[in-house]
Amino acid sequence: MALTKQERRQRIKYRIRKKISGTTERPRLCVFRSNKNIFAQLIDDVSGKTLVATSSRVKEISEKKVTKIEQAALVGKAIAEKAKAAGYETVVFDRNGYLYHGRVKSLAEAAREGGLNF
Repeated sequence: MALTKQERRQRIKYRIRKKISGTTERPRLCVFRSNKNIFAQLIDDVSGKTLVATSSRVKEISEKKVTKIEQAALVGKAIAEKAKAAGYETVVFDRNGYLYHGRVKSLAEAAREGGLNF
């Protein structure tokens, strides 16, 4: 029997998470994408805490009338600014089972332009 979209993404997600983990020095940049919004957070997997988070629901980003790909780029720049302010330069990118194109790619490239290394 074929897998549903959610089951397929969950398997990919587990396969990725086996290999990558965030530490205090190099946290994990995790991306979640819903139909309307996109969320990004830096996670320290050792202590199990979210260090920095932002999303497209933040007032500065949600007020702008742009496409979802441009919105993801704004979130990427915002997470890079917050991470640098908190003292994080390098991160591990976790695409969370999503394909690396479209909104996920836009967010990643904007975070790199904002100064994050991954």
